[in-house]
Amino acid sequence: MKLAVRDFDLRVLNMRSRMPFRYGIATMTTLPHLFVRVQIELDGHRHWGIAADHLPPKWFTKDPDTLYRDDIADMLAVITNACRLATELPAAPTVFAFWQQLYAAQQQWAAGTKHPSLLWGFGVSLVERALIDAFCRATGKPFAVALNDGSLGVQWRGTPLRQIIVRHTVGLGDPLTGAGQLNDGLPESLADCIREYGLTHFKIKLSGDKDADLARLRELAGRLPAKFAFTLDGNEQYRSLDAFRAFWEAAQPLKEFLRHLIFVEQPLHRDVALRVDLNDWRDRPPIIIDESDAELTSFATALDLGYAGTSHKNCKGVFKSIANAGLAKQRGAILSGEDLSNVGPVALLQDLAVVAALGITHAERNGHHYFRGLSALPEETLVHHGDLYRRHERGFVTLNVQHGVIPVGSVVAAPFGVGFEVNTDQFTPLADWRVESLDA
Repeated sequence: MKLAVRDFDLRVLNMRSRMPFRYGIATMTTLPHLFVRVQIELDGHRHWGIAADHLPPKWFTKDPDTLYRDDIADMLAVITNACRLATELPAAPTVFAFWQQLYAAQQQWAAGTKHPSLLWGFGVSLVERALIDAFCRATGKPFAVALNDGSLGVQWRGTPLRQIIVRHTVGLGDPLTGAGQLNDGLPESLADCIREYGLTHFKIKLSGDKDADLARLRELAGRLPAKFAFTLDGNEQYRSLDAFRAFWEAAQPLKEFLRHLIFVEQPLHRDVALRVDLNDWRDRPPIIIDESDAELTSFATALDLGYAGTSHKNCKGVFKSIANAGLAKQRGAILSGEDLSNVGPVALLQDLAVVAALGITHAERNGHHYFRGLSALPEETLVHHGDLYRRHERGFVTLNVQHGVIPVGSVVAAPFGVGFEVNTDQFTPLADWRVESLDA
């Protein structure tokens, strides 16, 4: 088999959240959603594949001193460069082999820029996802099948899950109770989300303000259902291990509540997270990395330092997550599923395809909460994914969360999560898009 990239196309859809999503130093209200299409030549025949993702505020750099418009420009720079490099690389025998070439070429290019690994790797991941999609469509193989038989160039054996438990994010600005102000048909407060969706798993954001975080945890302790589990997301808010330990020790009066904790996600800022050794902290909670998982060797380094695991996100790389899953299995570590408000018809479904294939039983899914379903996107998704989505009583299409889970059978059966070809002509060509349009 010979696989090469011949062309690419980038399109943008501006999206506005139904409510602000505050995480760490950023609050998301408006952002571009980027669609990346890549044309491959596979054994002399051409096929298109697709990938998509938000261009989120501040996640890839966490630099409070830059303007969001400049962050967007940097994200688009690494994405367009990865696409350009892909068209210049020689053919490879497998998707994985092509990804290896692309990763190395992008890494070499980025060495002459200010772009950190997490950021330039984002560009590689979008091309990687589009390549996987194109290959699966060309060969008629669902992603999990191609993983099992090794035709992608790597192998992961396992039966993909048919449902995923939703771990609902409680953002720093999210109301815990109250009737809500939006009146758009979807629940706003945590109490209403629990009642509407039957939630049992939660992800609670921390601000780094010890007193404020403890007060919020005390309030949450009395508002979650009788049977629940949760994770804490530090969002890099702690600049030292001592600072996080002080918070953890102050939280011990909530011992009964903390008994339901699964893990703590990335409490330490990426500048220090992989420079501290957790092994001397005997009674530490399970702590995983997220933003610090920027290099191919980051997870192994973290495990040696006493971390309990890492996160899967498609934006960090599919093949990277497959390798991390193998290491996690070998070392008895955690591979979690996290998500920065992903939405369909492409990004969410492709991430769910990987989550299901790798056997990650619960995953943070909150795009359906911060965005009003697929009201800004193609409704064809409902036709092809009638298990994952449903038509809301008010007419729009939204995620089908019942009893705290989402069914993913149609996602697993599709080539790479998406069971139809998305017509991206309806979106704005990147060459015609302007960042000022976000304010329109």
